[in-house]
Amino acid sequence: MTRRWLVTGCSSGLGRALAGAAAEAGDLVVATARRPATMQDLTDRYPDRISAVTLDVCDAEQCEAVVAHAVDRFGGVDVLVNNAGAGLFGAVEEVSDDELRAQLEVLTVAPWRLTRLVLPLMRRQRFGHVVNVSSIAGRMGLPGLSAYVTGKYALEGMSQALAAEVAPFGIRVHAVEPGGFATHYGTSLAEAAGRIQAYAQITGDVEAGLRGMPGNLALSRPEVFAHHVLRLVASPTAPLRVPIGEDAYDFLEAVEAAARAELAAAHAFLHDPAEHPGEHAAPVTPTVGEQ
Repeated sequence: MTRRWLVTGCSSGLGRALAGAAAEAGDLVVATARRPATMQDLTDRYPDRISAVTLDVCDAEQCEAVVAHAVDRFGGVDVLVNNAGAGLFGAVEEVSDDELRAQLEVLTVAPWRLTRLVLPLMRRQRFGHVVNVSSIAGRMGLPGLSAYVTGKYALEGMSQALAAEVAPFGIRVHAVEPGGFATHYGTSLAEAAGRIQAYAQITGDVEAGLRGMPGNLALSRPEVFAHHVLRLVASPTAPLRVPIGEDAYDFLEAVEAAARAELAAAHAFLHDPAEHPGEHAAPVTPTVGEQ
């Protein structure tokens, strides 16, 4: 079966590897990037299978245009991969309202918008896949990545709700959760404008690890990601959330263990009489001026 893909964020890294792998498998791909010239070698190699299109995912009109292009060029969309992303490094106190909005626009609003645009096509044909590229940061908090973590948590929540909404139409949804990959994500990470020295020691190790990602030989290669996403789309039994990468399962197993311990602690707290010392105390009558 030849699938028709729409993949965002294909100028480098995971998106570029996926576009090339899908075309190599014989599928048709609308590959998008803000600078499509970065994909010239892919379009030269697969001129009939890859259509490189300009797309800033934060531009609503461009999003509409790229979906229309997919229909005109290949007749529709069978697989939408919301991969385009950007990172902002900064603690909660360091990130401004405008910086937070910009981060959520890329990580949450844009995937929502593109999904909304392709769903009518998929509902009419009674099948399709929506693959949202999340992160292990969509299930764990990392100091200094507060805005990014928030966006990925929101994307995971959207994916879970969407999966229940569209299953009756034969549409499947997946949130893939890459661990560490040797991409330029870390080197392209923007910094919050209002950095505060007090947080440097708390967030410094995380930032250093992210900045060193491209040269870290212990990290997975983008081709591994592409291989597993192709398998995911072809499988009738793949789960909603799929961690990908050498380190993803170690991180998330630790997260699951911590969540179970936290749930047990919360249950014990609520049911421990010693934690309710004022439960039967007489009400306090405010004095004059305490309003």
